Amino acid sequence: MGNPFSLGGIAPGHRVLDFGCGAGFDMFVAGNSVCTGGLVCGIDLTEDMVVRATDNLRQAGLKNFEVRQVDAEDIPFADDFFDVVISNGVINLSPCKQQCFAEIFRVLKPGGKLHFADVILEKDLPSHLIGSLEAWSQ
Repeated sequence: MGNPFSLGGIAPGHRVLDFGCGAGFDMFVAGNSVCTGGLVCGIDLTEDMVVRATDNLRQAGLKNFEVRQVDAEDIPFADDFFDVVISNGVINLSPCKQQCFAEIFRVLKPGGKLHFADVILEKDLPSHLIGSLEAWSQ
């Protein structure tokens, strides 16, 4: 989708959340940035992606990570826990964006950063696309 790392650095020792981690590629990149003193956590909606990310990260030798399955936008971590939240092409899929952003900002430490790469709507959709599956896929 994009490159959430182009929006700013991740420092050694940081705690990073990957919101919608998929197969774990961005977690791998973040894990190499936070080094052994940091932590990278990922959440995803599907068990298949949680298993795939966990397997991929173990095979890559990453040790400072955890991946959890979630059922909705609720993030299963404490308030003010993360230094950085990254997301790559996932927030646009959420039908509850206000709750999504509220949860992200809840788990970010004061002064923490959100780095996301996503699809945005720059103008109103034509009436025939509003609410259609085609609108979600373009």
